[in-house]
Amino acid sequence: MGRAYEVRKASIQKTGAAKAKLYSMYAKEIYQAAKSGGVEFESNHALKRLVEKAKKEQVPSDIINRAIDKVNSGVDETYTETNYELFGPAGSTLIVSCLTDNVNRSVSSIRAVVNKCHVKMGSQGSVNYLYDHLAVVSFKGLDEEQTLEALIENGLDIEDIETDNNEIVIYGDPSDLFKIKEAITNKLPNVNFDMDEITYIAKEKVTLTGEDLDTFNKLLTMLDEVEDVQHVYHNVEI
Repeated sequence: MGRAYEVRKASIQKTGAAKAKLYSMYAKEIYQAAKSGGVEFESNHALKRLVEKAKKEQVPSDIINRAIDKVNSGVDETYTETNYELFGPAGSTLIVSCLTDNVNRSVSSIRAVVNKCHVKMGSQGSVNYLYDHLAVVSFKGLDEEQTLEALIENGLDIEDIETDNNEIVIYGDPSDLFKIKEAITNKLPNVNFDMDEITYIAKEKVTLTGEDLDTFNKLLTMLDEVEDVQHVYHNVEI
């Protein structure tokens, strides 16, 4: 299975979280995007993308609108994006992405999980070099040759391209996510993007069994319960 499978699987795990957590995640991300880039979708591609994703995951419109209205009404909240790098059992690794208004609370919560699961927190850079940080875009309607032509016409270099069940999957630099989508839209105006993510994909996977797998699953469950955790990326085959 290709890397696209790993991204889809992570998305499924994320949407399987409790609704309250999911709504909170999107509310913070949408507010942050609107505060940083403005509330107009046409000029703020990050906001537009988040709202589209939230709607796909059935986040209620009032949650979305309230997050944007906070910016319109001058509410000033400050969120910081932080990543924590963990070493789990038997060669497993994790990157835990948080969006928080209190970094001290965030790190204390992660350390509490680490201690309870008897795993280790690494220093910055100790884990993320084991992952590819990529923008992933997938859609149907063009073949690889047509897709490459569209990307070249817009001066874009990409990391990789693959076909997965008649679906084109593009891997590129995270900073090029919106340029990639724009290039494809110019070629295929009515395109529906099945996936547009900025993610971490492990270069090598590990398989866990027995107590190691139990510990890892406990770790994932506890991290998911931490208020500030937005995403968890790991190298374990599940």
